[in-house]
Amino acid sequence: MTTQELHSEPRARVGGGWTSALALACLGLYMAFLTPIQVLLAEQIDAIDPAGKELALGWATGTGALVAVVANPLAGALSDRTGGRFGRRRPWILGGAVAGAAGLAVTSAQTTVVGVTLGWCLAQLGLNAMLAGTSAVVPDQVPVSQRAAVSGWIGIPQTLGLVVGALLVTMVVTSTAAGYLLLALLVVLCALPFVVLTRDPREAREARDPRVPREARRARVRLGDFLVNPRTHPDFGWAWLTRFLVMLGNALGTLYLLYFLKDAVRHARPDEGVLVLTLLYTAGVVVTAVAGGVVSDRWGRRKALVSVSSVVMGAASLLLTFWHTWPVAMAAALLLGLGFGAYIAVDQALITQVLPSAGDRAKDLGVINIANSAPQVLGPALAAPVVAYAGGYAGLYLTSAVVTFLGGILVWRIRSVP
Repeated sequence: MTTQELHSEPRARVGGGWTSALALACLGLYMAFLTPIQVLLAEQIDAIDPAGKELALGWATGTGALVAVVANPLAGALSDRTGGRFGRRRPWILGGAVAGAAGLAVTSAQTTVVGVTLGWCLAQLGLNAMLAGTSAVVPDQVPVSQRAAVSGWIGIPQTLGLVVGALLVTMVVTSTAAGYLLLALLVVLCALPFVVLTRDPREAREARDPRVPREARRARVRLGDFLVNPRTHPDFGWAWLTRFLVMLGNALGTLYLLYFLKDAVRHARPDEGVLVLTLLYTAGVVVTAVAGGVVSDRWGRRKALVSVSSVVMGAASLLLTFWHTWPVAMAAALLLGLGFGAYIAVDQALITQVLPSAGDRAKDLGVINIANSAPQVLGPALAAPVVAYAGGYAGLYLTSAVVTFLGGILVWRIRSVP
């Protein structure tokens, strides 16, 4: 039995229970990821250092994003090398959830900016380990013909997690610390059904099979393992670049949304305006995420839908470039959600088809995740000078549109996926 045979693409379709359990795990994961960034960290740092809250929040979230850039591919590489009766992914999903919960609990008790930053970095370590596992089970167990639809189902929690998490920490609990602890509990509870109720006997057999070459089960992780030569694997390189560009456009477009509503739209209650736009965006994602995935799976094509959805997202940014009114902002939010829902489902399926090695899926998906995390670090550095010196908010949203359009165009450089 060759390594290639052991790592062949899955053929058996997964059922609704399997997909639902994974989607639930992802919901808990993204509630723990996104709610602190949007709500809890801001409130906690405002209470600690109200005079310097903007800079302090930037340091905390930026440092956490840098930890994510390193932690996700590292956890993925270790997951690829994990063996035993529980398989490669489930120990990292549960262990990451527990570690992430511990990080959130530590963060909840901090009374200094440094303490908050360190606690959030610990949470990022655990949550990115969980993300490495949940990302890899899709190419591990879902056939290509079903992959975009499943990616759509697990893509919805990326947006829904923020809405549900924000509602919980503002309406169910009465303090910031209690909000962290509630999220810590939920991330573990949401992971348990998938970890307990699913099985991957192929991986468990592979880990113990003496016919598997020793190098396939090695535990050492080297720096060179994370370097993917784009000349050797050009499709992977183009997939990484296009994901980076689209996510950068998304980061540029959403970073100063509150300030845009306050200063350009002149919204009377910009906080409530952001909530309304978030709900419209979420509705758009829910409408197209699964539908776009189903269409892609049945049509058998990925690039056209990725390109079209990128154009839709770019068009939303163009609306905000030329019209700074509340009705246009609402239309743009819905349009952005419609585009992003289809994009995240189909592009994620496309990426799983260009991974360099089936035996290193989690590590390679971790490298792809850098394209998701890096824009969160680079976005503020690029957006601030554009707003200040290159056209204000019109210049910012024009830049977002151009970057997003470019990502949609360059996806056609991928050759191995239709």
